[in-house]
Amino acid sequence: MLDTLIVLISFGVELYALIDAARTEQSVVRNLPKWAWILIVLFFGFFGAIAWFYAGRPKGPQAPRARKPRGGSPIPPDDNPEFLGKL
Repeated sequence: MLDTLIVLISFGVELYALIDAARTEQSVVRNLPKWAWILIVLFFGFFGAIAWFYAGRPKGPQAPRARKPRGGSPIPPDDNPEFLGKL
């Protein structure tokens, strides 16, 4: 039972690292090109995933920043801080 759990956790970490590496923008990947990190995670499995988290993954939050609306364009209510502040 414990062996199965270890294999499942290892596979989950590898899969998460592979998806994370594939979805990360090339401009924020550290130390190696994005394609190299994907190959490392694929070929080295769990140790490649740990290497991605330690040396390749961008530090800090990488959420896209909200764009400020231009001059006269209308702002939808869910993007308007004034409207949201009144709720």
